[in-house]
Amino acid sequence: MRIAILSDIHGNSIALNAVLGDIEANGGAEAYWLVGDLAAMGPDPVGVMQRLQLLPNRQMVRGNTDRWLMNVQGESQSGMPAFTENPAAFQQALAVRYAMVWAQGALSAGGYLAEVAALPLEYRHRLEGGTRVLCVHASPGQDDGDGIRPTMSDVQIATAIEGADADLIFVGHTHVALDRTVKNVRVVNLGSVSLQPAPDLRASYVMLESTATGYDLRHCQVAYDNQRVINQVNALSHPAANIITAFMTGKRKPVWES
Repeated sequence: MRIAILSDIHGNSIALNAVLGDIEANGGAEAYWLVGDLAAMGPDPVGVMQRLQLLPNRQMVRGNTDRWLMNVQGESQSGMPAFTENPAAFQQALAVRYAMVWAQGALSAGGYLAEVAALPLEYRHRLEGGTRVLCVHASPGQDDGDGIRPTMSDVQIATAIEGADADLIFVGHTHVALDRTVKNVRVVNLGSVSLQPAPDLRASYVMLESTATGYDLRHCQVAYDNQRVINQVNALSHPAANIITAFMTGKRKPVWES
């Protein structure tokens, strides 16, 4: 069975279309697993949800921004910095909050908000060969927080995945790809379809091929038209246009390097 696994689409249908085109050009997929942060932050949340509806055997879990959409005045930026202490951070946090309100309105009008609200925290599956798979956005039991980062030691990763009851764990959230095996558990960070930090601005996803004798997986990267995304957010006067443009032009580093 061929399974395409994606995370952190963030309402970017241009990047999503590039990834789906790459999947089809390389033999297609029989199932799609979407590991959170699907619709919020980007310019086309409804377009993304429309495309996801067409995917065969899709399984979707929630990410932190999917959850924020349900409480845009609270959880999305509950810890906003004081303007007097850090004006730049305050303005960015305010832009993210406005982006959640914007996406919430678009999804509500498009009829997809209830579906996003109903997304589960995790998805579990047993492959033909018996491998127990867990898909969760940040880390087992979490759709937010530090996630699984390349800078973490094996001890830190072992702590993060303790009690996961899985042999293969797929996560996203950090937007940076990773493939580590700790205490016989393979942890794969998918990277992100959208909002990739510098230096590699290509969309990232994983292709999993499973048989009765085992599985193989590979990370895939796909270039897309970043300038077109910038043009789109500017034409829409998107509330997070500056943040999105910074990612699209390679001015945003991974959060632990900022």
